Amino acid sequence: MFEHFSLAPPDAILGLNSAFEEDPRSGKLNLTVGVYKDDAGRTPILESVKLAEGKIFQEQKSKGYLPIEGGQDYIDQVNRLVLGEGFEFGRVATAHTPGGTGALRAGADTLASVAPHGRFWISNPTWANHAAVFQAAGFETQSYCYLNAAKTGLDFEGMLGQIQQDGRAGDVVCLHACCHNPTGIDPTHQEWKQISELLAKKRMLPFLDFAYQGFGDGLIEDTKPLSILLEDHPELVVCASFSKNFGLYSERVGALMMISESAKSTESVLSQMRLAIRCNYSNPPRHGEAIVAKVLSDSELSARWRSEVDQMRSRIHTMRSALIQGMESRGKDFGFLGAQKGMFSYTGLNPMQADWLKKEKGIYIVGTGRINVAGLSSTSMDIVCDAIAEACAI
Repeated sequence: MFEHFSLAPPDAILGLNSAFEEDPRSGKLNLTVGVYKDDAGRTPILESVKLAEGKIFQEQKSKGYLPIEGGQDYIDQVNRLVLGEGFEFGRVATAHTPGGTGALRAGADTLASVAPHGRFWISNPTWANHAAVFQAAGFETQSYCYLNAAKTGLDFEGMLGQIQQDGRAGDVVCLHACCHNPTGIDPTHQEWKQISELLAKKRMLPFLDFAYQGFGDGLIEDTKPLSILLEDHPELVVCASFSKNFGLYSERVGALMMISESAKSTESVLSQMRLAIRCNYSNPPRHGEAIVAKVLSDSELSARWRSEVDQMRSRIHTMRSALIQGMESRGKDFGFLGAQKGMFSYTGLNPMQADWLKKEKGIYIVGTGRINVAGLSSTSMDIVCDAIAEACAI
């Protein structure tokens, strides 16, 4: 039987990471995979996380199974962080999932039982795994315009026009709550309102990928699109990840949140979420959940963590500004990067230029021109700017 398997293509991004690991050059630089790095090129464990782990080690009394949806303390803390203290929490069914990807899949699987003929709309471009995740849950995927022709900003009119023309009642629309991956280009609050009103008019369900809370404008500020959507939509799905803002990449900590019009529907929604989860990974892992719950419930740890998120966001902003200035000093206008937010930036480089950077300079970026700004440092900045300036001439 197994001899009939064909070789699957490598993941577009993780495949580049594997090639980077095999590259013997000492001066190589990896700007592909979306992990935060400090100025020394390390992906650090946050101090708040270390302190929380110490407390957990002393207090934990069991390694038994968690409930299918995860522990209640984690759920309560995550609800407050994402939805705010004043939210009517009886309306939301929340489950701890293995990372943001687990939330996306569990959310799609849950929706498949009530929207078997619906379609998932995803931005063009979007995170490389979105289509595969939603298609694996049985959905057809449809793309909506996102990037303008110059690859420097949002094609807002194209986005609205395409959804207006082709959107159907019951379709699900995947939106990036902040720090759009891969472009870093987010709608303004005014544009979010227009998006929200159009989706409500078309009776399409917003499905938010919230992987970078705190990396855009701030932990609270980045929840504004959710608030705008909730003004027009009695139902909403949010898929949160704590890989980035807690640095818990390998712990796989996320949350699926399904908001209903009233608390009457919540138990039924949660029962369907449990059903989808039970036949997938069955129960969530404990350690990462315990870290997030401990940090958010401890006032001292929470304050430390919020400060660390601010520091990470500030470093990303500093690196993006330095890249703009570095390219300007080399006669290249990269000012459009200044409007982008989060870990990623769309440089406008084409696949040939990206391949040249890899082969000639040992600088790995995604073929679309996306770079991980958090992978830049004060020591690598001039090297990268010189290389990109050369690539622009190709």
